[in-house]
Amino acid sequence: MVTIQKDSEKQIGQFVAEDYRTAAVFSKYKIDFCCNGNRTIQETCEKKGIDSNDLLDELQSVLSNKGEQSIDYKSWPLDLLADYIEKKHHRYVEEKIPVLRQFLDKLCRVHGERHPELLKINQLFTASAGELAAHMKKEELILFPFVKKMVSATLNTVTVAAPQFGTVKNPIEVMMQEHDNEGERFREIAALTDNYNPPADACNTYRVTFAMLEEFEKDLHLHIHLENNILFPKAIKLEQQFS
Repeated sequence: MVTIQKDSEKQIGQFVAEDYRTAAVFSKYKIDFCCNGNRTIQETCEKKGIDSNDLLDELQSVLSNKGEQSIDYKSWPLDLLADYIEKKHHRYVEEKIPVLRQFLDKLCRVHGERHPELLKINQLFTASAGELAAHMKKEELILFPFVKKMVSATLNTVTVAAPQFGTVKNPIEVMMQEHDNEGERFREIAALTDNYNPPADACNTYRVTFAMLEEFEKDLHLHIHLENNILFPKAIKLEQQFS
């Protein structure tokens, strides 16, 4: 049986890194566990006016459940985790963006006059699509290869040359800032869509688009969580072994 101490000073990201099932609890309370996972339970609850004991009780309930455990991403080698993020989450983004952009363009043409918020949603998602494409390429061409190089050097007990970007902390800082930007953008999209609840006059395309947007946001949350709370801290720690 999994247990946790009722430690209100524990960071949100730690809970989710240890068991991703806790993400559902944080989502229920509208607590950002991916971009802002470095905040403590106490700090977050005070800011949002949430009873920390209630939140911790729900986390305990989830962690005590003997059902299927979430994937233990923390135990994965860093090169495997980087490959997984690229092949699962990067590919997901690349596949879904064209479809969502097509659907949103159609909704704006057909329903934009009655629902002007669709125009803003489309604008936000289009901006996100462009930023995510550039962001993922930077990870695939710069950050992830260096992470894999460090893992290989460790396995072969050889040194690794300092990268052109100085230290792994530099690209990580940029990536985390870009994660924050996407998190904020999708908070706006969620608000404009009434948390992805289509209006009463919504057609099937309308409903499918909102459902896809919600799925896209959930995948993005896991994607960012894996990097911010697991991959990045471990990469920084690994680099320190070579200094």
